[in-house]
Amino acid sequence: MKPSYIDLNSDVGEGIGLEKDLLPLISSCNVACGGHAGNAQSISDIVDLAHIYNVKVGAHPSYPDTSNFGRVSIQIPEAELIGSIREQISLLEGTLLEKGKSMHHIKAHGALYNDIAKDVDLARLFLMAVEKYKKTTFIYVPYGSEVAKEALCSGFKIKYEAFADRNYNDDLSLVSRRFGNGLITSKEEVLAHVAEMVGTQQVVTVTGKKVKILADTFCVHGDTQGALQIVLYLTQELSHLNILIEK
Repeated sequence: MKPSYIDLNSDVGEGIGLEKDLLPLISSCNVACGGHAGNAQSISDIVDLAHIYNVKVGAHPSYPDTSNFGRVSIQIPEAELIGSIREQISLLEGTLLEKGKSMHHIKAHGALYNDIAKDVDLARLFLMAVEKYKKTTFIYVPYGSEVAKEALCSGFKIKYEAFADRNYNDDLSLVSRRFGNGLITSKEEVLAHVAEMVGTQQVVTVTGKKVKILADTFCVHGDTQGALQIVLYLTQELSHLNILIEK
């Protein structure tokens, strides 16, 4: 049987400090670029590490809200949000260009990610902000989301993303972090979660229902409890299930 190839991504540059251990294990990274965390120095350091370990680099823009780590939906004028998203991405892009590298993808962070998944108008606004990257850069989007549908209709290159360390509701929204079952912190449960999605193209939701899901890339959050141990376990065990991480 032919192996299944997946991308394994993680959010980096958010002050957790795991990058030196995490980047050798993953295949793409989402770099905080000032909206919720990150600065010019952290971006530069991560770009250098990513080059060493052959990790694809993407921008991780958020609502401009460092006080809430970008995890709260905020009301902001459209022009201001577009400007902020573009400024954040440009900070990473400029660093990459200086080092002779290119940007592989863009993935929204936190509340912005969740909001563009369900709000078609906000999804269109986000895509307007990243229009210049349409032909060169992938957008990481959740399967079945409004932003995925709009991106495909508008000619963007997309990769479907699923979360290795998050539980799903029946509508494929993520169970809120406010609830005890929002995060999956058991490495064995994370492995089973990913294996189910890869093997059956379905996810077992918190109600026990199986719902169709497609995923090219799987995320383990750098700030999840035991994140490094989870990623290390995945890299060791996925191959036994004929699932390979494609660098």
